[in-house]
Amino acid sequence: MGRFLSDYFQRFGTDAYSYQTVLIELLLIGAAVYAVLRFLRGTRGAGLIKGLGVLILALFVVVDVMASRFGWERIEFLYNKFIWALLFTVLIVFQPELRRGLMRLGETRWLRRWVGDVEQVLDELVASVRYLSARKIGAIVAVEREVPLGFLVESGTAIDAQVSANLLNTIFWPGSALHDMGVVIRQGRIAAAGCQFPLAEGERFPSELGSRHRAALGLSLETDAIVIVVSEETGTISLAERGTLTRSLTPETLREQLRAGLGTGRDVLRRSAPKPAVGEAA
Repeated sequence: MGRFLSDYFQRFGTDAYSYQTVLIELLLIGAAVYAVLRFLRGTRGAGLIKGLGVLILALFVVVDVMASRFGWERIEFLYNKFIWALLFTVLIVFQPELRRGLMRLGETRWLRRWVGDVEQVLDELVASVRYLSARKIGAIVAVEREVPLGFLVESGTAIDAQVSANLLNTIFWPGSALHDMGVVIRQGRIAAAGCQFPLAEGERFPSELGSRHRAALGLSLETDAIVIVVSEETGTISLAERGTLTRSLTPETLREQLRAGLGTGRDVLRRSAPKPAVGEAA
């Protein structure tokens, strides 16, 4: 095995493997991998793609290289079939991420800008949360950051209106047609209401966690969105970010975390998430 690797590296510098060609190839591969990891950062797919990369690397070294070296034809045959099966598995496992990626290409995100003044949006949003919390009216609002939430907007009722505390209060008022689902804010506007957020599942979340809080955690696991939750039972304000739920926020602390998380309104200020505190009913 050592001699095989030594012969392989000795090929560098020859006409078949010039240093310039290898360098360009490595740069292109690195750029592609970085783009994929950057897109999946903050989602469940990030951990999956890392594990998949380790698996493929181990299989290549142990199976492909060794099988070619020692003539293990049967193992090489099974390895090729396994790679094809793994490809189909990736298409199934990463279906949400692939769907968002295609939507992201169609949105020409590099031309997008946050519409409106960030502070004005925060003023209206915090004012609505204060009003809903004082009256124990349940609410859940997702603020889009880098990962597009177009798939959520499609599942709800399109609004495309300026962020207004009165409008948010009306949407979440008990008895309204849209009060049970979530609201999506993108580019400084209320994009849609009545959106169904994905629920978090697994043993890491207490069974007594309410549906709104589980939905907030579920969305924060799949995207990098900031999700605000107001408990219908206690009026407690919570914030979910990157799979972490922070409870018992005041309107002032909520504003601070939103301002830090949104940065300039277009870029994301990456910071360490606070320690999670979960266990409240929605």
